Amino acid sequence: MGSFLYPAKYPLTFSGKILIVASGQPVVSTANVSQLAVDLLIASLSLERLAILNPEFLVPIVGGREEGGEGLTTPAELYGAPDTNILVIQQRRIFTSSQSKKEDFISSLLQFIQTSGVESVLFLSGVDLSIRTDAQMLTPTYQLQPPNGPSLSGTALDALTTFPIATYTSPILQSPHESVQEVGVPFIPGGGLTRRIMASLPKNWNIPTASLLQFVLEGDNRADARLFAGVVAKVIGKDVLEWRQPNSWNVGLFGAPHDQTLYG
Repeated sequence: MGSFLYPAKYPLTFSGKILIVASGQPVVSTANVSQLAVDLLIASLSLERLAILNPEFLVPIVGGREEGGEGLTTPAELYGAPDTNILVIQQRRIFTSSQSKKEDFISSLLQFIQTSGVESVLFLSGVDLSIRTDAQMLTPTYQLQPPNGPSLSGTALDALTTFPIATYTSPILQSPHESVQEVGVPFIPGGGLTRRIMASLPKNWNIPTASLLQFVLEGDNRADARLFAGVVAKVIGKDVLEWRQPNSWNVGLFGAPHDQTLYG
């Protein structure tokens, strides 16, 4: 297995920064809402690509860069800027079907987080709205803190201890043989690897870590993404005066318009 990160810009300084990870899998994760929210954060905060994540864990893909930038877009990339304390990992492709590759990715990601010097980590993911409970219909956004994580009080994620963001509980169990007492991290239907990552944190994990989850349905999820990005911005203490939609959304979100002559 190669390096987890291939820097595109030098030098890279991660110390004291907040790392935001779009941890649901595109196409598999519900509504891609975490990826769309991260798109908005990247565009609105003028973040630049700093590095490319090792693509061996993901189904290969390359494409053009946003705004016609130099180089190619790859399956997963790290964004940031010198004048902000925010780092963002954007994942654009699903993982390979190999379970061992998924475990390798989680191990490499957690090792990177531990050795990079980041101050805190916030994972983002969508959850299937169709199975939420009556009590969960009051708000779409919830938080989840790992059982092995340190307290968030006094950290960059301190807002999660004071904001009225309810703690997530799973509307269903993953298996009929699973009991509530056995569940350390609740099941996240449609959440990609979020649950597995949170459950994989070692007992000596000392980096403030949490996850924001949003109940969504498949469809035009731009409004959901703006809501989600707005919550993320409030949690990390960023005032975004105007949300910028990436230009790629104009044609890339749903593809080019159909040729109407096809329908007579």
